[in-house]
Amino acid sequence: MDWGADKNVFGIVPEMPHAELGTDPVIGVWARMSLRENGRLKSVDRGAHPSLTAYFHTDDVKDAYDTGEPADDWATYRAPWAAVLQHFGGYDEQAAERALRTVLPDVLRLDRGKPTAYPNGRTLTDDVTSARPAMLTAGKVTTDHIGPHTDLLPGFPYLGVPHTG
Repeated sequence: MDWGADKNVFGIVPEMPHAELGTDPVIGVWARMSLRENGRLKSVDRGAHPSLTAYFHTDDVKDAYDTGEPADDWATYRAPWAAVLQHFGGYDEQAAERALRTVLPDVLRLDRGKPTAYPNGRTLTDDVTSARPAMLTAGKVTTDHIGPHTDLLPGFPYLGVPHTG
């Protein structure tokens, strides 16, 4: 069941000429979500790749991750996340680290010289939620049976009309 099928999610869809992004064909993006609490912004989520915290963190680590920076991700999360992959997917240490290089640091990279498809960037029709169980199990589980949303607009801003009610 897709818990988000009837939910409205804020999204950002930038549309700009490639030249505005500089000459390096590879760009990286990540985001931080914050709420105002006691007059200050408090980081409540961050990331670029889908479902990392759901599969790799226990609740006691999530706050530290949310307030952290991608520059620290490899040093902080390589070992515990490799242990998760070794446990669930049967990875050896080297294979776990190779798999983690696609998501750590938690910055979504886009090589504009290659076709866009997750994990090289992300299109609105990519089935990104299935990527995490596939990674976690070394390809033994390839889908979460929740496909990408299809309620998209044919032109900019592409995201579907908000749900009502």
